[in-house]
Amino acid sequence: MSLQKIVIVGAGQAGYQVAASLRQEGFEGAITLVGNEPGVPYQRPPLSKAYLLGKVGVAALRFRPPEYFDEHRISRIQGSVTSLNLERRELLLDSGERLNYDHLVLATGARNRVPTIPGMEVEGVFGLRSLADADSLAARLGSAKHAVVIGAGFIGLEFAAVAAARGISVNVLELGTRPMARAVSAITSQVFDRAHASWGVQIHYGQSLTAIHGVEGRVDRVQLANGETLPADLVVYGIGVIPNAELASDAGLAVNNGIVVDAQLLTSNPAVSAIGDVVSFPSAWSPQPIRLESVQNAVDQAKAVAARLMGKPSSYTALPWFWTDQGELKLQIAGLSDGHDKTVVVGSLEQRQISVLCFRAGRLVAVESCNRPADHMAARKLIARHTPLTAAEASVEGFDLKAFEASTRETP
Repeated sequence: MSLQKIVIVGAGQAGYQVAASLRQEGFEGAITLVGNEPGVPYQRPPLSKAYLLGKVGVAALRFRPPEYFDEHRISRIQGSVTSLNLERRELLLDSGERLNYDHLVLATGARNRVPTIPGMEVEGVFGLRSLADADSLAARLGSAKHAVVIGAGFIGLEFAAVAAARGISVNVLELGTRPMARAVSAITSQVFDRAHASWGVQIHYGQSLTAIHGVEGRVDRVQLANGETLPADLVVYGIGVIPNAELASDAGLAVNNGIVVDAQLLTSNPAVSAIGDVVSFPSAWSPQPIRLESVQNAVDQAKAVAARLMGKPSSYTALPWFWTDQGELKLQIAGLSDGHDKTVVVGSLEQRQISVLCFRAGRLVAVESCNRPADHMAARKLIARHTPLTAAEASVEGFDLKAFEASTRETP
């Protein structure tokens, strides 16, 4: 069947990229991009960092200016899809409008997991996912004196660093025993724990909230599980996300920790693809299907789907990589460190310039680089091409990851 109408649900990184890539691949049919936020698609990662610090404005967040979408014949609809009819290949929007498609791409993303504690409704409690969230939060930063952050993951710690830089007293509550524990090694956690302490951020491990209290409807303090209270005129939570898979599930598509797709990012219906934060997919880098929340994954999956729809199918095998900026620290991660059983550290812990090489069963599976961008680029190349490197080799004094990568390249 010739594709004439492609509809993309979700106008975030993944949705925008598949539309742009389709045009780059030469698709001449109709493209409709449905998103539930006003304005043109924009980048989310800077919201918790540079945008809150005032280093970038709204225009800098945009992937492309508004005229790009007109010039490339990408129709944009602001609204939400309320139902999907797979047999009729039809979407129903909250406006009552119906859209037909030859192929549908679901890029519905994820939403913040909201803590279930008393007092969440008082003014001054924020999640941080959208531009509207960031704008509301930014309006409070100027007058805030005490901030409480729930969760020591990437988003929580990025905000904590921003707040501390603005002179706000910051307390972070983390149920676990170290920061970013789901994403990084214990050594990298230690570097960031010490850095945040040096910035004045207090991280309380093994602690949770039991209530948020307000005065005249505005947050005033929080109560911890151990009975302690902390002053707070600002509370920000970052305890993970929930994939927006309900539309797919209600339509009868397979869902399990996100929309289930195959190696070519097709759902259980051949006329529907799914990409980005919302999908659970088989990965060459994991023994079981995974769901990844990263710009890299959204972009690469979008490009893979666009290529397949233009007659160039291939399995999705891109190496995962991630980053976070906190204060003067830039952490870049190549690969997936889950289940690693050995680490080797190169660089200087004192100067906070290190790379942690993570090995599993004798094989390099991930590298966490803090303020060592050259190591990160070398690691992505090494891991992607499965270049053998042992922990013993990496432990030799003076080992240089960048030089090792260069020495193992195939010459023409």
